[in-house]
Amino acid sequence: MSKSLSPFTKAQLLPQEETLEVFKTKGELFIGIPKETHFQEKRVCLTPDAVSALVSNGHRVMIESGAGKGANFRDKTYSEAGAEITNDTAKVFSCPIILKVEPPSLDEIKLINPQTLLISALQLKTQTKKYFETLASKRITALAFEFIKDEDGAYPAVRSLSEIAGTASILIASELLSNINGGNGLMFGNISGVPPTEVVIIGAGTVGEFAARSAIGLGANVKVFDNSITKLRCIQSNLGRTIYTSTIQPKNLVKALKRCDIAIGAVRGKNRSPIIVTESMVDTMKAGAVVIDVSIDMGGCFETSQVTNHDKPTFEHNGVIHYCVPNIPARYSRSASVSISNIFTPYLLKIAEDGGIENAIRFDRGLKNGLYFYHGILTNKSVADWFDLDCSDVNLLIF
Repeated sequence: MSKSLSPFTKAQLLPQEETLEVFKTKGELFIGIPKETHFQEKRVCLTPDAVSALVSNGHRVMIESGAGKGANFRDKTYSEAGAEITNDTAKVFSCPIILKVEPPSLDEIKLINPQTLLISALQLKTQTKKYFETLASKRITALAFEFIKDEDGAYPAVRSLSEIAGTASILIASELLSNINGGNGLMFGNISGVPPTEVVIIGAGTVGEFAARSAIGLGANVKVFDNSITKLRCIQSNLGRTIYTSTIQPKNLVKALKRCDIAIGAVRGKNRSPIIVTESMVDTMKAGAVVIDVSIDMGGCFETSQVTNHDKPTFEHNGVIHYCVPNIPARYSRSASVSISNIFTPYLLKIAEDGGIENAIRFDRGLKNGLYFYHGILTNKSVADWFDLDCSDVNLLIF
């Protein structure tokens, strides 16, 4: 008689221990918001309304006195929303969670306690190896908000700030064209019988789309250049109208630049923005024309661009006015603060709901994408490659 074969081993047939679901326990957050000390940075991470939402959910928020002043949020408003106000900078930096717009300076990192959670921008291109070594020595867990992805795979913080920069570029150009600011005295609006203002936008990403949207709304004639046909198709679709689009061909671009009143550079590269508009191309532009190089934070896409600041934002090259301020959203600090706050608040509530940053990262891939330090261990390969540092896969650290 043949032996019957069982599909299970003897060990598998033995009674097993029951596996119970581990429920997430909601945690209470204690968030510190220090005053921004970076040059001309006026934004703040949380608005009073956001503080109120967090406090009503059982969390604590400590804000350094004057942190919201640049965005026109008073200490009294924060206090009424439930925040604790202090003049002691060290006390704010001793909180278990630190929220900042700009990355902390080396002196500020010294004030941070070991094992703190830091959420801020990273601004990789402006950092040094010493910065990451200092974070590692404090065993800090750090999230860069510009790397956080949403459920659609997009970067909400980058998109939000790009929307502001795109819209702002047109508003700034409009100011620079007026007589009061030494411009040609042109008005954006499409007045009956007056030819519309000509705007050239180089780059069909989020900045380009919102610049085009604002320019069209003011009655300008818009031309968009980009080497991605998909992006050009998307911008037409998102704007809901047919506009002039072209790939970046020197002949067409030079022709458009000669006629335009405003040229906006919104092209990003991998490490540096490619130079699309050469000095000889700028020399063919009309006297009094305005160049807004939004890409200046990555080197600029106009060869003639030089970094400027909010105090002295413009310079002239061969009669063409250049505006090359890297941090355009800081010019509209209140709107930018509301926008950043709208991104931060749901993530903070989610971290609390999931029972801490470890669980939140485990359950949310998009949030995990923003992680670049985990208890002092570098987890971002881009940072590791850029500064020649050791890196560990976050999936091996968080199970």
